[in-house]
Amino acid sequence: MRIVRLANFVTVHTGGLRTALRELGKGYEAAGHEAVLIIPGRTFKDQQVGQGRVITLPSAPIPRTGGHRVMAGRRELIKLLDSLEPDRIEVSDRTTLRWTGNWARRRGVRSMMVSHESLAGLLGVWGMPKRDAMADRLNRRTAEAFDTIVCTTAFAAAEFRRLGVPNLVEVPLGVDLDVFHPRRLDVSVRSRYARPDELLIVFASRLSAAKRPELAVDTVAVLRNGKVPAVLVVAGDGTRRAALAYRAARLPVRFAGHIGDRKAVAALLASADVVVAPGPVETFGLSALEALACGTPVVVDEQSALPEVIGDAGVAVPGTPEAFADAVSQIMERPRDERRARARARAERYGWPRAVEGFLHAHGIEPAVAPALIRPAVPRPRLVTPPTREPGADEAGAARYA
Repeated sequence: MRIVRLANFVTVHTGGLRTALRELGKGYEAAGHEAVLIIPGRTFKDQQVGQGRVITLPSAPIPRTGGHRVMAGRRELIKLLDSLEPDRIEVSDRTTLRWTGNWARRRGVRSMMVSHESLAGLLGVWGMPKRDAMADRLNRRTAEAFDTIVCTTAFAAAEFRRLGVPNLVEVPLGVDLDVFHPRRLDVSVRSRYARPDELLIVFASRLSAAKRPELAVDTVAVLRNGKVPAVLVVAGDGTRRAALAYRAARLPVRFAGHIGDRKAVAALLASADVVVAPGPVETFGLSALEALACGTPVVVDEQSALPEVIGDAGVAVPGTPEAFADAVSQIMERPRDERRARARARAERYGWPRAVEGFLHAHGIEPAVAPALIRPAVPRPRLVTPPTREPGADEAGAARYA
């Protein structure tokens, strides 16, 4: 099968989405299928990499979003999709790319929409009035446009389930249990940020309003006021960076920036005492799962999907600095070996092979024979030059579809 995947709002800082796209693509290729990913970027690229073929289309940046771009030129995207002749499409954008479901239906191509976020939750973060009614209307249209809606947790599925959507499937994501492992603990990494007598807390995520990084800073403030020698490392970047630095001016908060090396991220997570994930609209939380895989317990917001992911390997509390500080102290009262073993055991329930199998099943593709026994598909024409586009198409389209 040729599975063409589309995603907008993909940047170097969208760690969870980039990770999911990469690992699913690698899994599809390993299962003998052809994975093609189409994403926005500054310039046109057509590359063959480990996750399959990745096509980057020149796209307009969206102001004040930390570098997000949107493929808004519908005509050029249709031309590209037609040239690729997909057997399946998989879309990771419930707003600007929802129209691709109708494109697929007209051409007899089976389609899937992956819900990576709570739409009602995001609308709430953005301060939208009557967000539940708006989310219901958009979610109903999405479910009607696509053959399958995939949610990664019961939390994410709830807003579709209350509408009685019949084509809803739940498939958890996964974690690389080899890269993210307790053996990544590195004394030199830990000593870079904290003394032996200090409590090392890590926040590893995009610095955006939806992730609530300021709660991590305020948690450290509460702990320090309670005479707990806590230190925070912020691993990530985004639009909230400057405001966060100002908020943390008098606190031991270290800004590590975006860390592109996954093994370096794993070393930081494994060397921490606790990881905090305060985002209230998280629908899976890959960074929290990566922390658990490294043997580090997590404190999460009880309103998000993370409680069902972390189980007893962490603590879920209301989204206040006092509650998060209490939860950190509660975790540290557990014996070290016990809390690290419990975290790793929980993460081992979520391997990428199982996630890939679940996504393929949702596509209507049953597990195939070993990839070595699958005959290669007949090559189809490949796009070798950038598609033409009308001047200003992206800029006009961004306003039309946002």
